[in-house]
Amino acid sequence: MKRALFLAFFAATALAAQPEVSVRKIWDAAPHNAFTDLARFHDEWFCVFREADAHVGGDGKIRVISSRDGERWESAARITEEGIDLRDPKICITPDDRLMLTLGGSIYRGTTQLQGRQPRVAFSKDGREWTAPRRVLDEGDWLWRVTWHGGEAFGVSYKTSAPEGTLADTGEWALTLYRSRDGITWESVAPLAIPGRPNETTLRFQPDGEMLALVRRESGDKQGWFGRARTPYRDWKWHPIGRGIGGPNFLADPSGALIAAGRDYLSGGARTVVGPLTDAAWQPAITLPSGGDNSYPGMVWHDGELWLSYYSSHEGKSAIYVARVRGVIPAKP
Repeated sequence: MKRALFLAFFAATALAAQPEVSVRKIWDAAPHNAFTDLARFHDEWFCVFREADAHVGGDGKIRVISSRDGERWESAARITEEGIDLRDPKICITPDDRLMLTLGGSIYRGTTQLQGRQPRVAFSKDGREWTAPRRVLDEGDWLWRVTWHGGEAFGVSYKTSAPEGTLADTGEWALTLYRSRDGITWESVAPLAIPGRPNETTLRFQPDGEMLALVRRESGDKQGWFGRARTPYRDWKWHPIGRGIGGPNFLADPSGALIAAGRDYLSGGARTVVGPLTDAAWQPAITLPSGGDNSYPGMVWHDGELWLSYYSSHEGKSAIYVARVRGVIPAKP
């Protein structure tokens, strides 16, 4: 890859103390590079994403790249499955100190019409040698992101009534919370009663074990929903966040405040944005350099900085970027 990197420094337009933000392009080798996630593992950064010819269709491959310093990146692995479009890789660390990938496995058979899908998982001890993608859950499921807590994996799968666009498709989407002790065998915890075609969901945990969820919705007012539940995680309280969010992700900073990132549609077109998250609202405060096909951020808090991976096509080609945010991310007044 031509290592043409750019570094941009800018400030958030807020009245409070302004954070410093730096952004670097780290990969653009494939025609279309997208759908990222980020992890810090054994003193290395690992960024994962899909490589393909376009956003939809074709057999996407999963690229894993690594870096010691967050500036110089190199390929660590490429994960493929014959006849399968591997999509939306999400990376996490298991209790037994391995990296785990959760993947969408879609079938297009040379078209852009989805003809089937089933989630996959893969594991690695070093980020370079990976197990072959292994199917989990059932045909039609999409286990979008996995979060470990108390020795168990938790994730939310969304499922359509039938392949989208077919006569059997009623337009209804079902959301289900699952748990697993090994990341391979999953059991249902509870359905999540959310209207509006809910889909991509990120889970996090509070220190006291309370589970938090941020959900994308695809119809109705399309506002994302934020929810809370205590063990056994069957009784949820939900709140709309005031705007849509694509590729939702969030975490808690050292103070315990929640910060969310994703695709926002109210910031002058589709943009990748970052800002405080509460039960009542998501308040984008920083707009990262982005546009067109973009978002799907990974998020890691490391050494007093928020690190984010994301993809964007604002420079003409869908490429992978890493942003670093130092300082307090202000809420809009």
